[in-house]
Amino acid sequence: RKFTGAADPSIGLTDDQREFQEVAKNFADNEMFPHAEKWDGEQIFPKEVLKELANLGFGGIYVSDEFGGTGLTRVDAAVIFEALATACPSTTAYLSIHNMCTWIVDTFGNAQQREKYVPGLASMEKFSSYCLTEPGSGSDAASLSTTAKKSEDGKHFVLNGEKAFISGGGESDVYIVMCRTGGPGPKGISCLLVEKDFPGVSFGKKENKLGWNSQPTRAVVFSDCLVPVENMLGNEGEGFRIAMKALDGGRINIAACSVGGAHACLEMARDHMLVRKQFGQTLSNFQYLQFKLADMAIDLTAARQMVRTAAAKVDANDADKAVYCAMAKRFSTDASYRICDDALQLFGGYGYLKDYHPQRYLRDLRVHQILEG
Repeated sequence: RKFTGAADPSIGLTDDQREFQEVAKNFADNEMFPHAEKWDGEQIFPKEVLKELANLGFGGIYVSDEFGGTGLTRVDAAVIFEALATACPSTTAYLSIHNMCTWIVDTFGNAQQREKYVPGLASMEKFSSYCLTEPGSGSDAASLSTTAKKSEDGKHFVLNGEKAFISGGGESDVYIVMCRTGGPGPKGISCLLVEKDFPGVSFGKKENKLGWNSQPTRAVVFSDCLVPVENMLGNEGEGFRIAMKALDGGRINIAACSVGGAHACLEMARDHMLVRKQFGQTLSNFQYLQFKLADMAIDLTAARQMVRTAAAKVDANDADKAVYCAMAKRFSTDASYRICDDALQLFGGYGYLKDYHPQRYLRDLRVHQILEG
């Protein structure tokens, strides 16, 4: 499974980035791809494999190295997530969410919070989940209704509410929770770090999903959950700003996962066309299908460049970074899903069978067009 020359993902990378890419791709080929079909079919959350990825430095890729992060850039992270997602977009997507959570703690936490939590998160001894979405607030995140009120002794927040569609729900050890500590609207939202074993935390049923089956998804329910006041990340009322800054990076990460999945499907389609024969010749000899493959490669290359441009904007803290992240996310997830769909079509009836891989990528990438805004 070599990279397609016409859509070479190493073009424009530094020597260091090519090394990160090679390490990630080798791990993906040898430790993820051979098992991804089983993880999907049996809904296995491969925790030990994720810990091995953390051993490579991928548990806190763009987290400072003070408490165990790797200290790389957002462009570096996009390259790594793309390479890993060529094997399993679902597992890589969870890893990207965990990275986002670790970054939140490292960026907005105080010295004591960072020292307490970042080492375990970066090493993935502790797994994490991001809790923003609720049953009644998806895209309208500022209308969230989960509340956190000070206890009478002032030592705790009493957290009540429900978060929906939480990746890693029930398995993660740490939950980054956006909740309402003040009035309506975005300025009334704060961010709390909640541990799984805090009293009052419970979980809904494991959702049965179309894709993303190698990571569990559950509702996270808070019923008079007592959260120490020292577990607030940032200042009171800063939660919405933290959530939106995190999602800039989250959009890049999910877009990179989409590009990786699309790249894998492009290669599978090309390889299939070289061996599948109809009308006495291989599919690769039909000009229409050659044009189709070329269009797929064009869209893939454009999507990749949009992702890396947006990541570079975040690294440079450019004023328009949020716009570029949103554009890259929208374009790349749509284009990548189309590439997977086209690959499945090129396989004909075989593409509809679970014995062949394009359908797994298609199912995993479909949700990328929905989540992360």
